[in-house]
Amino acid sequence: MGDPGQKAVVLVSGGLDSCVTAAIARLRHQKILFLHVNYGQRTEAREKQAFHELADHWNIRERMDTVTDPLRNVGGSSLTDPGIEVSPADLKSRAIPTSYVPFRNAHLLAAATSWAEVSGAGAIYIGAVEEDSSGYPDCRPAFYEAFNTVIHLGTRPDTRIRIETPIIEWTKKDIVRKGVELNAPLHLTWSCYRNAHTACGACDSCALRLRGFQQARVTDPIPYAASTAPSNDE
Repeated sequence: MGDPGQKAVVLVSGGLDSCVTAAIARLRHQKILFLHVNYGQRTEAREKQAFHELADHWNIRERMDTVTDPLRNVGGSSLTDPGIEVSPADLKSRAIPTSYVPFRNAHLLAAATSWAEVSGAGAIYIGAVEEDSSGYPDCRPAFYEAFNTVIHLGTRPDTRIRIETPIIEWTKKDIVRKGVELNAPLHLTWSCYRNAHTACGACDSCALRLRGFQQARVTDPIPYAASTAPSNDE
């Protein structure tokens, strides 16, 4: 757990997981900085809007909205390549979905590490989730432990920065309930991979979110074009 006297950089996509992670970071640290990275994703503008609305809600003055071009240019994901269709949700599948952006979180963490070192922050928060995620390999605890080693080896000798993943072992139901408990502004978040106006309700991200709200017995505050949330026993 972070020292309350430290600053922390929080990676905020604008989605449910990063919103709840930010709410947790606010309890642990006296000052937090918000970082949002655009990488050519389909709903880039909508996610950026959610990021700034969350920052405004919490009166976060130190915020950075930046771009990483390599992910935009490389493609290889249905989120960054318009020629690849966003596959419909299949929450029982163990295959890596088309929405996986190759090595994305390493790019995000590298940007966060640079800012943390310059600003004197001692922690980086990211809303990675392993158990209830879409099977992304860069959402596993071992990845973040390895990246902590990279930070230790690749920064100044007196730099002390650690990645915090407070919700990595939670389910979406747990995340929703914690968000409600902390009075996090879940109505400002955006999770859909396809649409920027009304959430599709059919992509992996929408389906995971809808199931989480359903299992938590909480009404999802954002509108959907379709609702494909699986039943509680799935």
